Amino acid sequence: MDVVSDAISAVRIGQPSSNRLRVGGSWCTRLAPYEGAGFHVVLAGGCWLRPDGDGEPVTLGTGDVVLLPRGAGHVLADSPGDTAGAVPFEEMRTPPHGPDGREVELLCGKYRLDHSRVHPLLAELPDVVHLPNRVGAHPELRSAVDLLARELDERRPGACLALPSLLDLLLVYMVRAWMTEASTGVWPAVLSDPVTTAALRALHSDPAAPWTNDRLAAEAGVSRATLARRFTALVGRPPMAYLTWWRLTLAATRLRDTDAPLAAVARESGYGTPYALSHAFSREFGVTPGRFRAARS
Repeated sequence: MDVVSDAISAVRIGQPSSNRLRVGGSWCTRLAPYEGAGFHVVLAGGCWLRPDGDGEPVTLGTGDVVLLPRGAGHVLADSPGDTAGAVPFEEMRTPPHGPDGREVELLCGKYRLDHSRVHPLLAELPDVVHLPNRVGAHPELRSAVDLLARELDERRPGACLALPSLLDLLLVYMVRAWMTEASTGVWPAVLSDPVTTAALRALHSDPAAPWTNDRLAAEAGVSRATLARRFTALVGRPPMAYLTWWRLTLAATRLRDTDAPLAAVARESGYGTPYALSHAFSREFGVTPGRFRAARS
């Protein structure tokens, strides 16, 4: 596993949901804040997105993709003007034809995410990630959008499996595209550094291994001092501290998503005994693994 895949897998819950919306003429709809992440794909036409609060309106064109990683409330409309009369999204109805021929078609959806243990890579995402449809930019994202549009149009056999899978793929491509586009930020810099990337790849590939600073430095092909300096400066914590945090995050994910015995969770997370895991888990979360699992059920 790589860092982006692990970061998404640790917080994702269940399958994404989506709705197709066709509107025309003068329209305005509001999407309430959501405990997860929201996204929109403009399949045809164009519109405006206006975030709640002081965020600037964003103009969206055909092929544009936008991700709201913290589920911020926002308005979609035909213009950036007054939004006082916005209709709740759940009450929007698709007209048979656009009243003035300016029909807009959107794929709007949500990912269920557990924000309690978000990886710092995802925590760094801005409230609104706008990925415009530029020729030649992010071809894999464009291909995913095209596949989604075709799947929605034709509804062929297997669509019930294909559509959620494509939506999951869309999330990966949106995060990847943001990392490519970002001019500032810690994690784009982290994953462009070969030494830190090699160390992270090793830790994420086998978090239960008996890692030491010396072994990890050998894996990254540098001295222990070089690894400690570069890793800590970029990631914000020393390698072994990051590993401890990630192991406990994995344990929390297993406790949330599975009925595996505590001994198995401990073993998979790199702890020799359930007692060792319980001690570290309680120190990090302020609650025992058993109570954590019971609260999530």
